[in-house]
Amino acid sequence: MLRDAIPRSGDRRRTGIGLLGGSFNPAHQGHLAIALRGLHALRLDEVWFLVSPGNPLKTGQDMALQDRRRDSVSALSSDVRLRASTIESQLGTRYAIDTVRRLRRLFPRARFVWLMGADVFAELPRWRRWRQFLREIAVAVIPRPGSSTAALHGQTQSVMRRFRLPPSRARRLSYLPPPVWAFLPGRQNDISATELRRRQNPSGRFRTQENQP
Repeated sequence: MLRDAIPRSGDRRRTGIGLLGGSFNPAHQGHLAIALRGLHALRLDEVWFLVSPGNPLKTGQDMALQDRRRDSVSALSSDVRLRASTIESQLGTRYAIDTVRRLRRLFPRARFVWLMGADVFAELPRWRRWRQFLREIAVAVIPRPGSSTAALHGQTQSVMRRFRLPPSRARRLSYLPPPVWAFLPGRQNDISATELRRRQNPSGRFRTQENQP
C-alpha cells in the first residue's frame, strides 16, 4: 500500500477513487474488506484511506498517534491501488463534508465515492451537516454484522430512499451525480478496532496520544 502518496496540491487525474475515512485506531481486516469490496464492485481505480487527525465522535477513546495509525493502515496490504494518507491534517479539515469539498476542488476530474460500513451509514445523522454531505458525494455501503438492518431501516435510509441504486447498477455509482448511494451485499467481517486495542494495549504495542513523551 502506498503511504501519503496523495499530492496536496491536487492534479487533474480522471480516475474513480473510493474514500474510506476513519480514525483507524488501529486499522484491521474489516477496513481492508470494505476497501476491496468498493474497489472491485464499483470498478474503482484507487481507494484512499483518510486517516483522520481525530474522530469528533470518538473523543473519549484513547487515540494513537496519527502516523502510527497511518502505518497500521499501510500494513494491511501491498496493493498499490490502496493509499494510506494523513491528507486531512495537511488540508486542515476534520469533518467529512469539508474534506470532500476540498478534494473535489483539488481533483476536479476525479470521480469520488465515499465508502463506509453499514454501522457508519446508520450513524450518519450524528455527522456534521450530514444531509449536505450526502449531496456532495456518492456513497457505497458495505454490510457490517449487526448493523445492516439498522442501516437499511434508519433515518439515513429514509432520507435517501429514492436515491438508492440497485446492486446491479452499482458499478456506475462513481459516474452519477449525488445524491446517490448503493448497498453492496457481501461477506461480513465482525472484527473491530476496539477488540484489537484490548488485545494490544497490555503489551504496549499500540501507543496512544496520552502515552507520547
